[in-house]
Amino acid sequence: MTERNRKSIGPEDSRIISGGLLHMLSLGILIVGDSGVGKSETALELIMRGHHFISDDVTQVFKESGQVMGRAPELSRDFMEIRGMGIINIRHIFGADALLEKTAVDLVIELKKWEEGREYDRLGLKYYGEHTVLDEKIPQMSMPVAPGRNMATLIEVACKVHLLREQGYHAPEEIIKTLNRVLTTGALPTDREK
Repeated sequence: MTERNRKSIGPEDSRIISGGLLHMLSLGILIVGDSGVGKSETALELIMRGHHFISDDVTQVFKESGQVMGRAPELSRDFMEIRGMGIINIRHIFGADALLEKTAVDLVIELKKWEEGREYDRLGLKYYGEHTVLDEKIPQMSMPVAPGRNMATLIEVACKVHLLREQGYHAPEEIIKTLNRVLTTGALPTDREK
């Protein structure tokens, strides 16, 4: 998905892009994906878990001190559209503490409809892609959406995985090292080695 080329109301260097923005676990999370995939419903569940809402469906992005930031366009600030329910006001339902005016955009989560027969990365070796916003590359994770998958929980875990990766920990690499050690030595790791 690429950003739209039209200017938004506001600073000259801002743009309106598709996607909703939340602040959770110290990260600004831009949720993008096809129409009807469940972005707003997932964001609503995350707000109910105590994470902060910035924007739904469209986000105004701009640079501040060299960092890509996002906020809701003034017209849609505080509002969210839930299919079958209509427009709701997050401030009136959850209170002012559920909202933030703006946040940095640290990670993009792309929700994609599950495709039967498609192979998905099971180890997390190809977990990250990139999403370009205002000529800056932001890490992106793609997550397939299917009945029974709790996308709010998966996004929370994705945030924790991202934070751990920033600290240098990468679970797929750890298991590959362990498997290589087992294949080389023939011995299973002890509890101390895990």
